[in-house]
Amino acid sequence: MISKHSLLKSHSGKMVARGYDGTELTAGIVHIGLGAFHRAHQALYTHETIAATGEFHWGICAANIFGGQELVQELQAQDNAYTVTEMNPDGSRTVKLATAIAQSLAVEDDRRPLLDIMAAETTRIVSLTITEKGYCLNPATGELMADNALIVHDIEHPENPKTALGLIVTALGKRRSSGITPFTVLSCDNVPDNGKRARAAIIQMAEAMDAELALWISEEVAFPCTMVDRIVPAMTEESFAEVNSYLGIDDKGAIVTEAYRQWVIEDHFTIGRPQWDQIDGAMFVADVQPYEEMKLRMLNGSHSILAYLGYLAGYETIDACMQDEQFVKVTRHYMNNEAAVTLEMPEPTDFASYAEKLIERFTNPGLKHRTWQIAMDGSQKVPQRWLNAARTLLAEEKAFAAIALGIGGWMHYVSGTDEQGNTIDVRDPMAEQLKAVAIQHQGKPAQLVKAFLSLDAVFDPSLVANERFVEAVTHAYNTIREQGARQAVALLAETI
Repeated sequence: MISKHSLLKSHSGKMVARGYDGTELTAGIVHIGLGAFHRAHQALYTHETIAATGEFHWGICAANIFGGQELVQELQAQDNAYTVTEMNPDGSRTVKLATAIAQSLAVEDDRRPLLDIMAAETTRIVSLTITEKGYCLNPATGELMADNALIVHDIEHPENPKTALGLIVTALGKRRSSGITPFTVLSCDNVPDNGKRARAAIIQMAEAMDAELALWISEEVAFPCTMVDRIVPAMTEESFAEVNSYLGIDDKGAIVTEAYRQWVIEDHFTIGRPQWDQIDGAMFVADVQPYEEMKLRMLNGSHSILAYLGYLAGYETIDACMQDEQFVKVTRHYMNNEAAVTLEMPEPTDFASYAEKLIERFTNPGLKHRTWQIAMDGSQKVPQRWLNAARTLLAEEKAFAAIALGIGGWMHYVSGTDEQGNTIDVRDPMAEQLKAVAIQHQGKPAQLVKAFLSLDAVFDPSLVANERFVEAVTHAYNTIREQGARQAVALLAETI
Protein backbone atom coordinates (compact mmCIF):
# COMPACT_ATOMS: atom_id res chain seq x y z
CA MET A 1 0.00 0.00 0.00
CA ILE A 2 1.46 3.35 -1.02
CA SER A 3 1.88 5.80 1.85
CA LYS A 4 0.29 9.22 1.70
CA HIS A 5 3.78 10.73 1.86
CA SER A 6 4.78 8.78 -1.23
CA LEU A 7 1.57 9.83 -2.95
CA LEU A 8 2.38 13.47 -2.28
CA LYS A 9 5.91 13.00 -3.60
CA SER A 10 4.61 11.38 -6.77
CA HIS A 11 2.55 14.47 -7.58
CA SER A 12 5.38 16.97 -7.13
CA GLY A 13 5.14 18.37 -10.67
CA LYS A 14 2.91 21.21 -9.48
CA MET A 15 4.86 21.78 -6.26
CA VAL A 16 8.05 23.54 -5.29
CA ALA A 17 10.68 20.91 -4.48
CA ARG A 18 11.12 20.41 -0.75
CA GLY A 19 14.88 20.02 -0.94
CA TYR A 20 15.53 17.33 1.70
CA ASP A 21 14.33 13.94 2.89
CA GLY A 22 12.05 14.25 5.90
CA THR A 23 13.40 11.01 7.34
CA GLU A 24 16.63 12.82 8.24
CA LEU A 25 14.89 15.13 10.69
CA THR A 26 15.20 15.18 14.46
CA ALA A 27 13.03 17.43 16.59
CA GLY A 28 14.77 20.40 18.16
CA ILE A 29 11.52 22.38 18.43
CA VAL A 30 8.37 21.41 20.28
CA HIS A 31 5.36 23.39 19.11
CA ILE A 32 2.12 23.57 21.09
CA GLY A 33 -0.90 24.46 18.95
CA LEU A 34 -0.83 22.48 15.72
CA GLY A 35 -3.21 24.57 13.65
CA ALA A 36 -3.38 26.14 10.22
CA PHE A 37 -1.40 29.25 11.12
CA HIS A 38 1.55 27.34 12.53
CA ARG A 39 1.72 25.10 9.48
CA ALA A 40 1.50 28.03 7.04
CA HIS A 41 3.96 30.24 8.90
CA GLN A 42 6.53 28.98 11.42
CA ALA A 43 6.55 25.38 10.18
CA LEU A 44 6.93 26.48 6.55
CA TYR A 45 9.70 28.94 7.43
CA THR A 46 11.43 26.12 9.33
CA HIS A 47 10.98 23.73 6.40
CA GLU A 48 12.58 26.19 3.99
CA THR A 49 15.35 27.03 6.47
CA ILE A 50 16.28 23.36 6.86
CA ALA A 51 16.30 22.99 3.07
CA ALA A 52 18.62 26.01 2.77
CA THR A 53 20.99 25.17 5.63
CA GLY A 54 20.92 21.39 5.98
CA GLU A 55 20.44 21.73 9.76
CA PHE A 56 18.21 18.69 10.21
CA HIS A 57 18.17 18.93 14.02
CA TRP A 58 15.59 21.75 13.80
CA GLY A 59 12.65 19.50 12.97
CA ILE A 60 9.40 20.11 14.81
CA CYS A 61 7.40 17.94 17.20
CA ALA A 62 3.95 19.58 16.98
CA ALA A 63 1.26 18.86 19.52
CA ASN A 64 -2.39 19.65 20.13
CA ILE A 65 -3.37 19.61 23.80
CA PHE A 66 -7.06 20.50 23.40
CA GLY A 67 -8.83 18.63 20.62
CA GLY A 68 -7.35 18.37 17.15
CA GLN A 69 -7.00 14.58 17.27
CA GLU A 70 -8.48 14.16 13.79
CA LEU A 71 -5.99 16.59 12.24
CA VAL A 72 -3.09 14.83 13.95
CA GLN A 73 -4.28 11.44 12.71
CA GLU A 74 -4.59 12.77 9.17
CA LEU A 75 -1.11 14.28 9.27
CA GLN A 76 0.37 11.11 10.73
CA ALA A 77 -1.16 9.15 7.83
CA GLN A 78 0.75 11.50 5.50
CA ASP A 79 4.03 11.16 7.46
CA ASN A 80 3.30 14.73 8.64
CA ALA A 81 3.73 16.15 5.12
CA TYR A 82 1.20 18.64 3.75
CA THR A 83 0.86 21.23 1.02
CA VAL A 84 0.74 25.01 1.33
CA THR A 85 -0.94 26.82 -1.57
CA GLU A 86 0.08 30.47 -1.76
CA MET A 87 -2.45 32.58 -3.66
CA ASN A 88 -1.42 35.78 -5.42
CA PRO A 89 -3.80 38.72 -6.01
CA ASP A 90 -3.60 38.05 -9.77
CA GLY A 91 -5.00 34.54 -9.30
CA SER A 92 -1.71 32.67 -9.78
CA ARG A 93 -0.49 30.27 -7.14
CA THR A 94 2.60 28.55 -5.78
CA VAL A 95 2.25 25.15 -4.10
CA LYS A 96 4.84 24.01 -1.57
CA LEU A 97 5.25 20.63 0.08
CA ALA A 98 6.21 21.12 3.75
CA THR A 99 7.99 18.42 5.73
CA ALA A 100 9.52 20.16 8.77
CA ILE A 101 7.13 18.42 11.20
CA ALA A 102 9.00 15.29 12.28
CA GLN A 103 6.33 14.17 14.75
CA SER A 104 2.75 15.14 15.60
CA LEU A 105 0.85 14.40 18.78
CA ALA A 106 -2.63 14.83 20.21
CA VAL A 107 -2.44 14.58 23.99
CA GLU A 108 -5.97 15.22 25.17
CA ASP A 109 -5.73 13.29 28.46
CA ASP A 110 -2.22 12.05 29.21
CA ARG A 111 0.29 14.86 28.74
CA ARG A 112 3.27 12.90 30.07
CA PRO A 113 4.64 11.73 26.68
CA LEU A 114 4.75 15.36 25.57
CA LEU A 115 6.37 16.39 28.86
CA ASP A 116 9.12 13.82 28.31
CA ILE A 117 9.89 15.27 24.87
CA MET A 118 9.89 18.85 26.19
CA ALA A 119 12.22 17.86 29.04
CA ALA A 120 14.65 16.06 26.70
CA GLU A 121 18.02 17.74 26.11
CA THR A 122 17.45 17.68 22.33
CA THR A 123 14.56 20.15 22.67
CA ARG A 124 15.96 23.66 22.34
CA ILE A 125 12.82 25.70 21.65
CA VAL A 126 9.21 25.34 22.78
CA SER A 127 7.03 27.51 20.56
CA LEU A 128 3.38 28.43 20.96
CA THR A 129 0.27 29.31 18.97
CA ILE A 130 -2.31 29.01 21.73
CA THR A 131 -4.24 32.27 21.05
CA GLU A 132 -4.74 35.07 23.55
CA LYS A 133 -6.88 33.00 25.89
CA GLY A 134 -4.24 30.27 26.17
CA TYR A 135 -2.08 32.51 28.38
CA CYS A 136 -4.86 32.73 30.99
CA LEU A 137 -4.05 36.37 31.73
CA ASN A 138 -6.57 39.08 32.49
CA PRO A 139 -6.38 41.33 29.38
CA ALA A 140 -6.76 44.50 31.43
CA THR A 141 -4.42 43.72 34.36
CA GLY A 142 -1.98 41.15 32.98
CA GLU A 143 -2.49 39.00 36.08
CA LEU A 144 -2.81 35.22 35.89
CA MET A 145 -6.43 34.11 36.21
CA ALA A 146 -5.84 32.11 39.37
CA ASP A 147 -9.48 31.02 39.54
CA ASN A 148 -9.39 29.49 36.06
CA ALA A 149 -10.32 25.82 36.47
CA LEU A 150 -7.46 24.66 34.24
CA ILE A 151 -4.93 26.73 36.18
CA VAL A 152 -6.26 25.36 39.48
CA HIS A 153 -5.91 21.82 38.11
CA ASP A 154 -2.32 22.36 37.01
CA ILE A 155 -1.26 23.80 40.35
CA GLU A 156 -2.76 20.78 42.09
CA HIS A 157 -1.58 18.22 39.51
CA PRO A 158 1.76 19.41 38.09
CA GLU A 159 2.71 15.87 37.06
CA ASN A 160 0.03 15.88 34.31
CA PRO A 161 -0.87 19.51 33.55
CA LYS A 162 -3.59 20.52 31.12
CA THR A 163 -2.45 23.99 29.98
CA ALA A 164 0.52 25.03 27.90
CA LEU A 165 1.67 27.09 30.89
CA GLY A 166 1.60 24.08 33.18
CA LEU A 167 3.39 21.91 30.64
CA ILE A 168 6.19 24.45 30.22
CA VAL A 169 6.65 24.98 33.96
CA THR A 170 6.73 21.25 34.69
CA ALA A 171 9.08 20.51 31.76
CA LEU A 172 11.43 23.30 32.84
CA GLY A 173 11.33 21.90 36.36
CA LYS A 174 12.42 18.50 35.04
CA ARG A 175 15.28 20.09 33.10
CA ARG A 176 16.41 22.06 36.15
CA SER A 177 16.41 18.91 38.27
CA SER A 178 18.46 17.09 35.61
CA GLY A 179 20.93 19.94 35.12
CA ILE A 180 19.80 20.54 31.52
CA THR A 181 19.93 24.04 30.03
CA PRO A 182 16.40 25.45 29.72
CA PHE A 183 14.75 25.70 26.32
CA THR A 184 13.65 29.03 24.83
CA VAL A 185 9.92 29.79 25.00
CA LEU A 186 8.94 31.31 21.65
CA SER A 187 5.44 32.74 21.37
CA CYS A 188 4.17 32.96 17.79
CA ASP A 189 0.74 34.26 18.76
CA ASN A 190 -0.65 37.41 17.23
CA VAL A 191 -0.70 39.40 20.47
CA PRO A 192 1.35 42.42 21.56
CA ASP A 193 4.52 41.76 23.54
CA ASN A 194 3.88 38.05 23.12
CA GLY A 195 7.22 37.05 24.63
CA LYS A 196 6.67 39.28 27.65
CA ARG A 197 3.14 37.93 27.98
CA ALA A 198 4.39 34.34 27.88
CA ARG A 199 7.06 35.18 30.45
CA ALA A 200 4.58 36.83 32.83
CA ALA A 201 2.11 33.95 32.59
CA ILE A 202 4.71 31.22 33.02
CA ILE A 203 6.53 32.88 35.91
CA GLN A 204 3.24 33.57 37.73
CA MET A 205 2.25 29.95 37.14
CA ALA A 206 5.62 28.77 38.46
CA GLU A 207 5.30 30.99 41.54
CA ALA A 208 2.06 29.21 42.38
CA MET A 209 3.78 25.81 41.98
CA ASP A 210 7.41 26.22 43.09
CA ALA A 211 8.91 29.57 44.12
CA GLU A 212 12.53 28.45 43.59
CA LEU A 213 11.70 27.19 40.11
CA ALA A 214 10.00 30.50 39.33
CA LEU A 215 13.18 32.38 40.26
CA TRP A 216 15.30 30.06 38.09
CA ILE A 217 12.94 30.54 35.13
CA SER A 218 13.04 34.32 35.55
CA GLU A 219 16.85 34.29 35.51
CA GLU A 220 17.62 31.56 32.95
CA VAL A 221 14.84 31.23 30.36
CA ALA A 222 14.64 33.36 27.19
CA PHE A 223 11.23 34.61 26.05
CA PRO A 224 11.82 36.45 22.74
CA CYS A 225 9.01 38.54 21.32
CA THR A 226 7.90 37.97 17.73
CA MET A 227 5.66 39.63 15.18
CA VAL A 228 3.86 37.23 12.84
CA ASP A 229 2.01 38.26 9.70
CA ARG A 230 0.25 36.03 7.24
CA ILE A 231 -3.44 35.76 6.39
CA VAL A 232 -4.42 32.11 6.81
CA PRO A 233 -8.15 31.49 6.36
CA ALA A 234 -9.70 28.42 7.96
CA MET A 235 -10.00 25.62 5.43
CA THR A 236 -13.49 24.79 4.16
CA GLU A 237 -14.85 21.86 2.19
CA GLU A 238 -14.73 24.06 -0.90
CA SER A 239 -11.08 25.05 -0.40
CA PHE A 240 -10.04 21.44 0.21
CA ALA A 241 -11.88 20.37 -2.94
CA GLU A 242 -10.23 23.13 -5.00
CA VAL A 243 -6.73 22.24 -3.80
CA ASN A 244 -7.21 18.54 -4.30
CA SER A 245 -8.65 19.06 -7.77
CA TYR A 246 -5.68 21.21 -8.77
CA LEU A 247 -3.10 18.76 -7.41
CA GLY A 248 -4.91 15.53 -8.18
CA ILE A 249 -4.51 14.26 -4.61
CA ASP A 250 -6.45 14.20 -1.35
CA ASP A 251 -4.33 16.21 1.08
CA LYS A 252 -6.10 16.28 4.46
CA GLY A 253 -3.56 18.75 5.83
CA ALA A 254 -3.73 21.25 2.97
CA ILE A 255 -3.46 24.98 3.67
CA VAL A 256 -4.44 27.88 1.42
CA THR A 257 -2.87 31.22 2.29
CA GLU A 258 -1.62 34.43 0.73
CA ALA A 259 1.83 34.76 -0.83
CA TYR A 260 2.78 37.58 1.58
CA ARG A 261 4.37 36.67 4.92
CA GLN A 262 6.52 38.36 7.53
CA TRP A 263 8.19 37.24 10.74
CA VAL A 264 10.12 39.65 12.95
CA ILE A 265 11.93 37.89 15.81
CA GLU A 266 13.79 39.25 18.84
CA ASP A 267 17.23 37.66 18.67
CA HIS A 268 17.34 36.27 22.22
CA PHE A 269 17.59 32.48 22.52
CA THR A 270 18.93 30.21 25.26
CA ILE A 271 20.58 27.43 23.24
CA GLY A 272 20.58 28.41 19.59
CA ARG A 273 17.92 28.85 16.93
CA PRO A 274 17.37 28.07 13.23
CA GLN A 275 18.64 30.56 10.66
CA TRP A 276 15.12 31.65 9.82
CA ASP A 277 16.42 34.94 8.42
CA GLN A 278 17.85 33.00 5.47
CA ILE A 279 14.29 32.98 4.12
CA ASP A 280 12.61 36.07 2.64
CA GLY A 281 10.27 37.78 5.07
CA ALA A 282 12.00 36.70 8.29
CA MET A 283 14.35 38.96 10.23
CA PHE A 284 16.01 39.07 13.65
CA VAL A 285 15.95 42.41 15.49
CA ALA A 286 16.76 43.83 18.91
CA ASP A 287 13.25 45.24 19.47
CA VAL A 288 10.09 43.79 17.90
CA GLN A 289 7.59 46.20 19.44
CA PRO A 290 7.46 48.91 16.73
CA TYR A 291 6.83 46.32 14.00
CA GLU A 292 4.28 44.59 16.17
CA GLU A 293 2.36 47.77 16.92
CA MET A 294 2.26 48.71 13.23
CA LYS A 295 0.86 45.35 12.28
CA LEU A 296 -1.60 45.13 15.19
CA ARG A 297 -3.06 48.58 14.64
CA MET A 298 -3.00 48.78 10.85
CA LEU A 299 -3.63 45.21 9.72
CA ASN A 300 -5.37 43.57 12.66
CA GLY A 301 -7.26 46.69 13.68
CA SER A 302 -8.70 47.14 10.19
CA HIS A 303 -9.38 43.41 9.96
CA SER A 304 -11.52 43.61 13.09
CA ILE A 305 -13.44 46.64 11.78
CA LEU A 306 -14.17 44.69 8.60
CA ALA A 307 -15.03 41.54 10.56
CA TYR A 308 -17.70 43.01 12.84
CA LEU A 309 -19.23 45.56 10.50
CA GLY A 310 -18.83 43.27 7.49
CA TYR A 311 -20.51 40.34 9.21
CA LEU A 312 -23.41 42.54 10.35
CA ALA A 313 -23.69 43.95 6.81
CA GLY A 314 -24.02 40.44 5.39
CA TYR A 315 -20.50 40.03 3.97
CA GLU A 316 -19.22 36.53 4.59
CA THR A 317 -15.59 37.17 3.66
CA ILE A 318 -13.07 40.00 3.79
CA ASP A 319 -12.68 40.16 0.01
CA ALA A 320 -16.46 40.57 -0.24
CA CYS A 321 -16.24 43.57 2.10
CA MET A 322 -13.59 45.05 -0.16
CA GLN A 323 -15.97 45.00 -3.11
CA ASP A 324 -17.93 47.70 -1.25
CA GLU A 325 -16.28 51.08 -1.95
CA GLN A 326 -17.56 52.53 1.31
CA PHE A 327 -15.89 49.78 3.33
CA VAL A 328 -12.65 50.37 1.40
CA LYS A 329 -12.80 54.10 2.08
CA VAL A 330 -13.39 53.65 5.81
CA THR A 331 -10.66 51.00 6.04
CA ARG A 332 -8.12 53.22 4.27
CA HIS A 333 -9.11 56.19 6.47
CA TYR A 334 -8.73 54.12 9.62
CA MET A 335 -5.26 52.91 8.61
CA ASN A 336 -3.91 56.32 7.64
CA ASN A 337 -5.70 58.64 10.08
CA GLU A 338 -6.38 56.59 13.21
CA ALA A 339 -3.69 53.88 13.24
CA ALA A 340 -0.57 55.18 11.44
CA VAL A 341 -0.64 58.55 13.20
CA THR A 342 -0.23 56.81 16.57
CA LEU A 343 2.86 54.80 15.57
CA GLU A 344 6.57 55.45 16.12
CA MET A 345 8.97 53.40 14.00
CA PRO A 346 12.77 53.05 14.43
CA GLU A 347 13.30 54.04 10.79
CA PRO A 348 11.38 56.12 8.22
CA THR A 349 8.29 54.19 7.19
CA ASP A 350 5.92 54.82 4.29
CA PHE A 351 2.65 54.12 6.10
CA ALA A 352 0.54 55.06 3.08
CA SER A 353 2.27 52.44 0.92
CA TYR A 354 1.89 49.85 3.70
CA ALA A 355 -1.82 50.68 3.88
CA GLU A 356 -2.23 50.19 0.13
CA LYS A 357 -0.44 46.84 0.36
CA LEU A 358 -2.90 45.80 3.05
CA ILE A 359 -5.83 46.87 0.89
CA GLU A 360 -4.42 44.71 -1.92
CA ARG A 361 -4.03 41.75 0.45
CA PHE A 362 -7.57 42.12 1.79
CA THR A 363 -8.95 42.25 -1.76
CA ASN A 364 -7.24 38.98 -2.80
CA PRO A 365 -10.03 36.85 -4.33
CA GLY A 366 -8.07 33.67 -3.71
CA LEU A 367 -8.45 34.06 0.07
CA LYS A 368 -11.89 33.39 1.45
CA HIS A 369 -11.10 34.74 4.92
CA ARG A 370 -14.40 34.63 6.80
CA THR A 371 -15.48 37.65 8.80
CA TRP A 372 -16.85 35.22 11.40
CA GLN A 373 -13.39 33.68 11.86
CA ILE A 374 -11.69 37.04 12.43
CA ALA A 375 -14.48 38.08 14.81
CA MET A 376 -13.60 35.29 17.26
CA ASP A 377 -12.20 36.14 20.70
CA GLY A 378 -12.91 39.84 20.32
CA SER A 379 -12.82 40.51 24.05
CA GLN A 380 -9.14 39.55 23.92
CA LYS A 381 -8.37 41.45 20.69
CA VAL A 382 -10.18 44.78 21.14
CA PRO A 383 -7.76 46.14 23.77
CA GLN A 384 -4.71 45.42 21.64
CA ARG A 385 -6.00 46.39 18.22
CA TRP A 386 -7.98 49.56 18.98
CA LEU A 387 -7.75 50.85 22.52
CA ASN A 388 -4.07 51.81 22.66
CA ALA A 389 -4.55 53.89 19.52
CA ALA A 390 -7.76 55.37 20.92
CA ARG A 391 -5.96 56.57 24.05
CA THR A 392 -3.30 58.29 21.94
CA LEU A 393 -5.90 59.94 19.70
CA LEU A 394 -7.90 61.13 22.70
CA ALA A 395 -4.80 62.60 24.33
CA GLU A 396 -3.96 64.44 21.10
CA GLU A 397 -7.59 65.52 20.62
CA LYS A 398 -7.82 63.73 17.27
CA ALA A 399 -10.83 61.97 15.76
CA PHE A 400 -11.33 58.22 16.15
CA ALA A 401 -14.68 57.69 14.40
CA ALA A 402 -13.65 54.42 12.71
CA ILE A 403 -12.46 52.91 15.99
CA ALA A 404 -15.69 53.98 17.68
CA LEU A 405 -17.72 52.42 14.87
CA GLY A 406 -15.68 49.22 15.18
CA ILE A 407 -16.37 49.07 18.92
CA GLY A 408 -20.06 49.68 18.28
CA GLY A 409 -20.02 46.87 15.74
CA TRP A 410 -18.34 44.56 18.24
CA MET A 411 -21.03 45.32 20.82
CA HIS A 412 -23.78 44.48 18.34
CA TYR A 413 -21.98 41.31 17.24
CA VAL A 414 -21.34 39.89 20.72
CA SER A 415 -24.93 40.64 21.70
CA GLY A 416 -25.62 37.52 19.65
CA THR A 417 -28.26 38.55 17.09
CA ASP A 418 -27.70 39.93 13.60
CA GLU A 419 -29.76 42.57 11.80
CA GLN A 420 -32.16 39.96 10.46
CA GLY A 421 -32.82 38.51 13.89
CA ASN A 422 -30.62 35.44 13.33
CA THR A 423 -28.49 34.04 16.13
CA ILE A 424 -24.76 34.76 15.81
CA ASP A 425 -22.41 31.94 16.82
CA VAL A 426 -20.21 34.08 19.08
CA ARG A 427 -16.91 32.36 19.89
CA ASP A 428 -15.31 34.23 22.77
CA PRO A 429 -14.03 33.28 26.25
CA MET A 430 -16.44 35.91 27.64
CA ALA A 431 -19.36 34.94 25.39
CA GLU A 432 -21.81 34.11 28.17
CA GLN A 433 -21.00 37.28 30.12
CA LEU A 434 -21.33 39.43 27.00
CA LYS A 435 -24.67 37.87 26.10
CA ALA A 436 -25.94 38.40 29.65
CA VAL A 437 -25.08 42.11 29.43
CA ALA A 438 -26.97 42.39 26.13
CA ILE A 439 -30.05 40.62 27.52
CA GLN A 440 -30.09 42.69 30.72
CA HIS A 441 -30.01 45.99 28.83
CA GLN A 442 -32.04 45.02 25.77
CA GLY A 443 -33.83 48.03 24.33
CA LYS A 444 -31.77 50.45 26.40
CA PRO A 445 -28.81 51.33 24.17
CA ALA A 446 -27.17 53.94 26.41
CA GLN A 447 -27.19 51.60 29.40
CA LEU A 448 -26.01 48.70 27.24
CA VAL A 449 -23.00 50.64 25.96
CA LYS A 450 -22.07 51.75 29.48
CA ALA A 451 -22.40 48.16 30.73
CA PHE A 452 -20.10 46.87 28.01
CA LEU A 453 -17.59 49.65 28.68
CA SER A 454 -17.66 48.73 32.38
CA LEU A 455 -16.17 45.30 31.64
CA ASP A 456 -12.70 45.89 33.08
CA ALA A 457 -11.35 42.75 31.41
CA VAL A 458 -11.74 44.64 28.12
CA PHE A 459 -11.87 48.40 28.78
CA ASP A 460 -9.64 50.17 31.28
CA PRO A 461 -11.13 52.84 33.60
CA SER A 462 -9.34 55.74 31.91
CA LEU A 463 -11.37 55.22 28.74
CA VAL A 464 -14.64 54.66 30.55
CA ALA A 465 -14.10 57.92 32.45
CA ASN A 466 -13.52 59.84 29.22
CA GLU A 467 -16.83 61.44 28.20
CA ARG A 468 -15.70 61.99 24.62
CA PHE A 469 -14.90 58.29 24.24
CA VAL A 470 -18.20 57.16 25.75
CA GLU A 471 -20.21 59.60 23.62
CA ALA A 472 -18.46 58.51 20.40
CA VAL A 473 -19.01 54.81 21.06
CA THR A 474 -22.64 55.38 22.07
CA HIS A 475 -23.25 57.39 18.89
CA ALA A 476 -21.65 54.67 16.77
CA TYR A 477 -23.66 51.93 18.47
CA ASN A 478 -26.91 53.82 17.96
CA THR A 479 -26.13 54.54 14.30
CA ILE A 480 -25.65 50.83 13.64
CA ARG A 481 -28.79 50.02 15.64
CA GLU A 482 -30.95 52.53 13.76
CA GLN A 483 -29.41 52.49 10.27
CA GLY A 484 -27.73 49.07 10.01
CA ALA A 485 -24.02 48.37 9.67
CA ARG A 486 -23.77 48.93 5.92
CA GLN A 487 -25.43 52.32 6.12
CA ALA A 488 -23.39 53.25 9.20
CA VAL A 489 -20.21 52.60 7.21
CA ALA A 490 -21.58 54.62 4.28
CA LEU A 491 -22.45 57.54 6.58
CA LEU A 492 -18.94 57.55 8.03
CA ALA A 493 -17.45 57.37 4.52
CA GLU A 494 -19.35 60.55 3.60
CA THR A 495 -17.75 62.52 6.43
CA ILE A 496 -14.08 61.53 6.09
